Amino acid sequence: MSSPAPNFASSPFSITSPRRIPKSKFTYKQLHQLKSYSPQTPLRVIAHVDLDAFYAQCETVRRGIDPSKPLAVQQWQGLIAINYPARAFGLSRHVTATEALKQCPDLILQHVATWKEGDETWAYHENSFKDMATHKVSLDPYRMESRKILKCIKEALPEKEQRVEKAGIDEVFLDLSAQVHTILLQRYPELDGPIPYDDPTEYLPKVPTTVLDWAADALVETGEENGEDRDPDWDDVCMVIASEIVRDVRKHIKETLGYTCSGGVARNKMLSKLGSAYKKPNQQTVIRNRAIKHFLSDMKFTKIRMLGGKLGDEVVAMFGTDKVKDLVEQPLDQLKKLGDDTGSWLFSTIRGEDHSEVNPRTQIKSMLSAKSFRPTINSFEQGVRWLRIFAADIFSRCVEEGVLENKRRPKTINLHHRQGTQTRSRQAPIPQGRPLSEAILFDLAKNLLAQVVVNGRAWPCSNLSLSVGGFEDGITNNKGIGGFLVRGEEAKAMMSTGRSASGGEPPAKRRRTKGNIANFFGPRDDKKKDFDAARAVLRTAHSESTREETEDDLIEHEEEDPFQDTNDDNDARPSTPISDRHDSNNDLHGPNTPPSAQPQLTTHSPPSHQHDPDISHTPISRQEPPSHQKTLDTYFCAQCNLRLPPNEKAEHDDYHFALDLSKEMRQEERNPPALAAQTGSTLPVGQKPSKGRGRPPGSGAGKGGGRGMEKGQAKLAFGRGS
Repeated sequence: MSSPAPNFASSPFSITSPRRIPKSKFTYKQLHQLKSYSPQTPLRVIAHVDLDAFYAQCETVRRGIDPSKPLAVQQWQGLIAINYPARAFGLSRHVTATEALKQCPDLILQHVATWKEGDETWAYHENSFKDMATHKVSLDPYRMESRKILKCIKEALPEKEQRVEKAGIDEVFLDLSAQVHTILLQRYPELDGPIPYDDPTEYLPKVPTTVLDWAADALVETGEENGEDRDPDWDDVCMVIASEIVRDVRKHIKETLGYTCSGGVARNKMLSKLGSAYKKPNQQTVIRNRAIKHFLSDMKFTKIRMLGGKLGDEVVAMFGTDKVKDLVEQPLDQLKKLGDDTGSWLFSTIRGEDHSEVNPRTQIKSMLSAKSFRPTINSFEQGVRWLRIFAADIFSRCVEEGVLENKRRPKTINLHHRQGTQTRSRQAPIPQGRPLSEAILFDLAKNLLAQVVVNGRAWPCSNLSLSVGGFEDGITNNKGIGGFLVRGEEAKAMMSTGRSASGGEPPAKRRRTKGNIANFFGPRDDKKKDFDAARAVLRTAHSESTREETEDDLIEHEEEDPFQDTNDDNDARPSTPISDRHDSNNDLHGPNTPPSAQPQLTTHSPPSHQHDPDISHTPISRQEPPSHQKTLDTYFCAQCNLRLPPNEKAEHDDYHFALDLSKEMRQEERNPPALAAQTGSTLPVGQKPSKGRGRPPGSGAGKGGGRGMEKGQAKLAFGRGS
């Protein structure tokens, strides 16, 4: 009798059904990518730290006020920051200071610091409506505290495993992936062993625990019936380690500087930023991978970055909803009605996908100082007074960046001028051959404003801003001979400024003008005084630079104008990456119109600069010529209303001849060919035949024109009587 066959299927050691060891859904490759900050690994961990009511906290800490008392930061009659105790009374930034006191009688109002003309730095004043015409808001106190907080955050993180991005004055992103990887291998040594079969696609072993300690974190739920009963995986372990790091960072900030902040921990920047705002103040939210869908489902997509403006409005209008859960149901083809790239980006974003990296660069790229005028300003003198404040503001911040120690230095200066809905821009290089000073910035700014004025239509001005950009690190060690040579834009800047402090305006004979020449030389009578003041600034720069020409004739001037006219006609502010961000110092919202502010502006004369050693002594009115030049003869040009040295007469006549010739050429281009034929007009001496659309029919210059004509030939025009 034969024995029964063995039942291999029921054997736990059967070849056909080997015992399976539980595994993670993540691989060794994904674990290794965590160390290199790869945005592709699902184990990635990003944190966002956001200060709670930052401006209000700064004033609370500065003044030593109990944080439980209601406080608001005031700018003129508006509120720009309200702490959380004050928000409990229903206050918001849409109410005025007077209305806020009615709602909360115990409210502490602290006005922001302001710049006052004549002061060397910002200060806290007893500001009122009347000061709005002569003061400018300063956010420097908050910038200083922001730098302290950033330094404090870096101190709490290991130097070799920190990647920090300053996203704004009160917020930072942290890529904690590398630090989490290190701690993960220390706590779970089994992950640090050799990769099974030397195959990076092998799955990690299962997490050896079923419970994770989230401490006091606000843990976003999964939204599933038994979602919390599932055992944690390695992405959950990475999240809990990151939450411990962020908790320590927030604690260090509180103990060192006295500020509270909220935190968000997730797998990318978009989700972590949403998480930090989820529970405020002074709390921390963790969005695990398994909870992303539930977290976003009930949210309005207009709260997501880049979807709160025109694009968000367009999406709402197209699909009739502002909820993520409704938009997720739309297929990709429908979303691509917004455009292929936009539709694909939107499809990924509302599903919680974001692969943008944390940029560790924390140094600012530009600085802005601006003022919105309510009421508007209406003269060159008023604009110059504000530019003096802007220059002092920007220079003080440049000093903090290390410009005096040659650590960092800007390369360009920009002026933006808004009149009605039109914005004009002017730019100039900052001379690099000598130490930067407040006087240099002021004179450069004054020359740029003068260029706007001489082109006409400058007043009334509703907004004026000055910015510097192109910051570069200075050279602090020894350098080769090439480092002492000046080339390109730097050479142009030095040639146009010389050793004077007049800025980067080139000689008048080199300057090219745009627009109607009559607007340059012949302004309307009601604007002549203002126009002459602006033109005097340019003449002063011209005289100083031409005088420098005679002193150093080894420098050869180039014809190109270093000032770039962008002529931005859109009613838009200067562009700045947000988070990137332009380091601006502008009024945060338009102030209310103060009583009797305009008469104060228009009747005040420019301040005297006799006792201010840091300010250029270039007057606004025309200077008298030096004493050693009084005996020289001068040549008077009736067209320019200028007196010039006799040896420049020939060249100046050529200048006007070129202008007249240019006008004739433009006039002929505007005249139709038939009219030109009737009048019998001929080309001026030296003028080439017009090309393209200006070529008259039958001239033989085009295709098929002129019988028997060959390339390069032209018909001769003979008179009838010849």
